[in-house]
Amino acid sequence: MATTTPATTAAEAGTGTDERIARDRERIDELDRRLIALVRERMEVSARVQRARIGAGGRRVNLSREMEVLTRYRERLGRPGTSLAMTLLELCRGRV
Repeated sequence: MATTTPATTAAEAGTGTDERIARDRERIDELDRRLIALVRERMEVSARVQRARIGAGGRRVNLSREMEVLTRYRERLGRPGTSLAMTLLELCRGRV
């Protein structure tokens, strides 16, 4: 039966950790691709809503609706969710 030294065990553990990190990073990259695709889709839908609202004589931006979005993100993601929502709103409707 072969014995292992602490150095060998640490190296082996490090290899497993490195592989796990690599797999998790691949998963993060895939999630990022999906998130980007969803943001782009959100931008397209938002543009349609803006065109319809303007076509009906309304304003490009609906502030009460934006407050709903900000609240939803903050409630589900905490304070940083507000910043994320603001960024999404800016991407989808432009700067106000």
